[in-house]
This record gives sequence, C-alpha cells and structure tokens, in this order.
Amino acid sequence: MTIVLIAIALYLIAAALLVTGVQRQRASRLWLLPAAGAVVLHAVAHLLGWRESGGTDMHFFAAMSLVGLGMAALTTLVGAGGRMAALGVVVFPLAALTLSGYHRHGHVPTQVLDWRLQLHAWMALLAYATLAIAALLAVMLWLQERALRRREFHQWLRALPPLVELETLLFRTIVVGFVLLTATLLTGVLFVENLFAQHLVHKTVLSVLSWLLFGGLLLGRWRYGWRGATAVRWTLAAMALLVLAFFGSKFVLELVLRRPA
Repeated sequence: MTIVLIAIALYLIAAALLVTGVQRQRASRLWLLPAAGAVVLHAVAHLLGWRESGGTDMHFFAAMSLVGLGMAALTTLVGAGGRMAALGVVVFPLAALTLSGYHRHGHVPTQVLDWRLQLHAWMALLAYATLAIAALLAVMLWLQERALRRREFHQWLRALPPLVELETLLFRTIVVGFVLLTATLLTGVLFVENLFAQHLVHKTVLSVLSWLLFGGLLLGRWRYGWRGATAVRWTLAAMALLVLAFFGSKFVLELVLRRPA
C-alpha cells in the first residue's frame, strides 16, 4: 500500500514539475528523479503482487498497469535526452491511474504459464506500450500542426520539438512498435496451441488488422512520403484496433462475462 501511494505521488510530482517548466518556459530535468523513482516503485509493486498471487497475473487491471509502467519507463528514458519530456504530462498521471486500478482491484491468481507463453505476453505488453506512445505522439503532432495552421502560438508549443523532429520520432517509435507487434504475432503462432480458439479469434483478427495498418503506414511513408494528417489517422486507427484486440476483449471476458481471458 505504501509503495503504491509513494509511486502515485512521485508520478504526479513529476507531471507537475513538467507543467511548471512549460509555464515558466524553462527547461529543467528536476522531473527525472521523481519519475525514475515512480517507475522503480511501480515495478516493485507488481513484483510483490506476483509473489502474493503466486504468478505473473495478467488480468485486465494488471495488464493495464503494466502497459502504464512501460509507457512511463519509455517516457523517462526518451524524455531524459530531449524535449520529449512533454509526454510525461499525460503519461505519468495515466501510469498513476493504472497503478491505482491494479492496487484497488487486488492481485488475481492466474495459471502459471510456461516461458514461451510468458514471452508472448511480455512481447505483447511491450508492443502495446510502445505503440501507445506512438499514438500520443500522433495526437501531439496533430495539435501542433493545427495550432500552426491557425497561427495560434500557444505557450505549450515551446515544450514540443520542431514539427519535423516530432514527425521523425513518431515514425521511429512506430517502427520499434511494429517490430515488437510482429514478434508478438509470431510468438503467438508458434507458442499458442489454439490461436483461433473462441476467446482468441477476435483478438487475433483485430491484432492482425492493426499490424496491417501499421505496416501499410510504414510502407506509405517509405514509398510515398506520407506524413502529417495521413500519418495521424493511420496511427490512431491502428492503435484503436490494438486496444480493442487486447483490452476490449479482456474487459468483456473478465469484467462483464467473468471468464478468464
């Protein structure tokens, strides 16, 4: 309980420091210490939960929290080296919220998975975290383009990288996420005994559709130079399918139908 509360407080402190830096138009890395502390304590909370439940629980709230942890860790690592720290204004409160949900709803004992299925699950969570960061970058790109078109030079724009740099980072993140998603699908094919079982078919189909959209976007970028609004639309559409594939199915199965996902 204490670890969770401290982690949540540190996430919020890091976000507050980032907001203060934007308002004062002063670059500062004071946020790094509470952010790094929050990420470490977030991970410790899961380790303690796994010891309590006897395994790596992957129920709905645990998976949400792990994705939040992954997003916070990526934001801390990437933000430490440049102006992408602005992501933390959204990511850190989101990570705190997912950790709170995990703590509030307890640790659900799950069937012990062998290393192959655990590898598949961890690849999936890494892919979701990375592509969720890409979706946030796409939203930031859209907001920045919209503000510049309207000649609305808001103060928060100063916290973002130049448009071209932001777009480059978006596609680099998508490439990494696409590789992880590809590995997730491959490990699913190799290690999941019945990939098209009743409760997996919709997850598989939606994940493949998301993979096709991300792949199509990268191909369009390479072949036709797609950028701007086109990149934003494809990224958000692909991410929406991915969210439905994993969290949508887990929500219905675990929280509505009360069945294991």
